[in-house]
Amino acid sequence: MKINAARTEQLAPQFFAGLNEKIASLESSGCDVIRLDVGSPDMPPAAHIIEALNRASQMDDRHGYQPHNATQALRQAWGDMYLRLYGVSLDLDREILPLMGSKEGIFHLTMAVVDPGNIVLIPDPGYLTYTQSARMAGGEPYYLPLLPENRYLPDLNSIPDSIARRAKLLWLNYPNNPTAACASEDFFAEAVLFAHRYDVLLCHDAAYNQVTFDGYHAPSLLQVPGAKATAIEFNTLSKSHNMAGWRVGAALGNPEALRALYVLKTNADSGHFLPILQAAAAALSGDQGWLVERNSTYQRRRDVVIENLSAAGVRVEPPQASLYVWAPVPKKWSSMDFATALLERANVSLTPGVVFGAHGEGYVRIALTQTEAVIAVAMQRITELGLWKDRR
Repeated sequence: MKINAARTEQLAPQFFAGLNEKIASLESSGCDVIRLDVGSPDMPPAAHIIEALNRASQMDDRHGYQPHNATQALRQAWGDMYLRLYGVSLDLDREILPLMGSKEGIFHLTMAVVDPGNIVLIPDPGYLTYTQSARMAGGEPYYLPLLPENRYLPDLNSIPDSIARRAKLLWLNYPNNPTAACASEDFFAEAVLFAHRYDVLLCHDAAYNQVTFDGYHAPSLLQVPGAKATAIEFNTLSKSHNMAGWRVGAALGNPEALRALYVLKTNADSGHFLPILQAAAAALSGDQGWLVERNSTYQRRRDVVIENLSAAGVRVEPPQASLYVWAPVPKKWSSMDFATALLERANVSLTPGVVFGAHGEGYVRIALTQTEAVIAVAMQRITELGLWKDRR
């Protein structure tokens, strides 16, 4: 009996699912594995956010179904944040759609707007959900190389006119996963012009906008004049407020695109848990001062990684944002083989760059999701292997 639908057969097994099994096997044999692979924040949200959840969850009338566009208070909190951080005004009813995490929205938006045969323009390396959702919708991924010589920005002028005219979506993601690159407002303006010229829906995944270092402030795509006419931005509390498991995000911008996503959501889910919605509103509207120290913690961890790489002879420019350091692997090593060697010989787990696309080959992603002390131990284990002696 054939169970799988044909569309699911296009999906490759998820890399981290297999990695989890391998790490579990190593740990069962007594290995102390340090995980610097998954970008899941290890620190908790601020106390006032947890208190808001606890308080709401104790109330008898907080456990029923909720609207698919969440609560007015949460939409107001998202709108207030965008006005405060970016000077962007949003219509609370037409230009803000809360989500069960931005990954859900990214996947569902593609299903809502892409028809079979449409082209989806996807950065390479890039977040895997852009590709997987395009394939599930019957779309054709067209990959835009992110190259170090172009500061990991796609060259939009290199896209053939015949491809651009068939494109339905263009994905951007800055600060970037996995490369940690950042984009300027000028680049976003160029992307908005491209989207207008070819009638493409421009989608910006801004998951790491509030995880920044050295005084850097990441811009919003929606700051660009005319952006809302052709673009939406995905945001999430997963990284910005250490709430990855809470599954709270939002899509913001173009009303027509958000309406298509909303219609799909009304058929796919039944709304979020009200206490989480209320705690999310508290996260967005309450004291934000704790994020400064949180980012300082990530910055110190970043510096531990950079200093150890430098001592091993690996030159990496310190990233200005995100949870990652993007580091080259030694000569004659593939990223997969190098990451496997580190896991098996040093019991340190990194993510091979090729997982994120063909242009991620030659690199590994190091996540800043352990304490400074643990990261220091991990980097010592790695450098003591001496594999970077034959470096690029």
